[in-house]
Amino acid sequence: MQLRGINYDTGFGGAVGDRSRRDFEPAVVRRELEIIATDLHCDAVRISGDDPDRLALAAHAAVDAGLRVWFSPFPMDRTPPQLTPYFAECARRAEEIRVRDPETVLVLGCEMSLFCTGFVPGAFLLERLRNAADPAAWAGFSREWDFGTMLRELAGVARQHFGGRLTYAAGEWEEIDWADFDFAAVNLYRSAANAGDFAQHVRAHRSHGKPLVVTEFGCCTHRGAADAGGLGWTIVDFDARPRTLNGDYVRDEAGQAAYFTELMDVFEAEGVHGAFWFTFAGYEYPSGPEPRHDLDLASYGVVRVLDGSDGTAYPGLTWEPKEVFHAVAARFARP
Repeated sequence: MQLRGINYDTGFGGAVGDRSRRDFEPAVVRRELEIIATDLHCDAVRISGDDPDRLALAAHAAVDAGLRVWFSPFPMDRTPPQLTPYFAECARRAEEIRVRDPETVLVLGCEMSLFCTGFVPGAFLLERLRNAADPAAWAGFSREWDFGTMLRELAGVARQHFGGRLTYAAGEWEEIDWADFDFAAVNLYRSAANAGDFAQHVRAHRSHGKPLVVTEFGCCTHRGAADAGGLGWTIVDFDARPRTLNGDYVRDEAGQAAYFTELMDVFEAEGVHGAFWFTFAGYEYPSGPEPRHDLDLASYGVVRVLDGSDGTAYPGLTWEPKEVFHAVAARFARP
């Protein structure tokens, strides 16, 4: 495997009503990216978020730490006309990083058929998730834009400003023509629904003739999260103030670590070019003292975000490593 990496969130807004990361201190960002390089032994990082300034700051810090950068703008609730100038600006910022490291890759969005508007009924993500599989929700809905055409046009816009390699972080349900891209890239979560033939799912995504990169794979930290896959985070009651879990759940760090190991075994056996664990930290899911307020159980992070207090393993940082942190470090430390 050529790329062994992790996702790093710089913050985006709209998914569940507020920003995924509010605090963004440059010194903390630099320290976390150094830890990703030296302690987790990653050789690449997918830097994601909706703010080009934050993306650029984190990307420069990643290059300083010796990491390959996958520069990954993450627009939310935007229409295709709004995406054109947005990605043009992001491509210009990514080109600044590529000047420092020619291996920099620009990722033109993530699962935009759901995260952006105009392709599935609904003004917001949670509404679109509910409507995607509801035939009644599609009554009277007319797609104004063709998704494949939009991606081709965005690739053309990006290449006007960025001289490196391009890809797109696809959802497994999205049918992508990879002719305009340098990598086939897909977010692949194993769940109870596909566990029996997960290797075949991976193999199918290698049929395009382009190197396959898994831009996301991961598991939350509660018992049963491995069966939920990419929907493990939905155990949060997003209407509660403050937020709580929507039921009683049991912490299962060992299960999260096992998920990482098992999927890495599959990816390596199937000849995947690279894989990025999702994610370094679920900044919006802090751990609380009461079980119903331990939002970290809904987090895919390799670290447990603390509720305002400093950790002991890394003084000055408000998180502690979980079991999966050590599993990633041991796996990626191999030559």
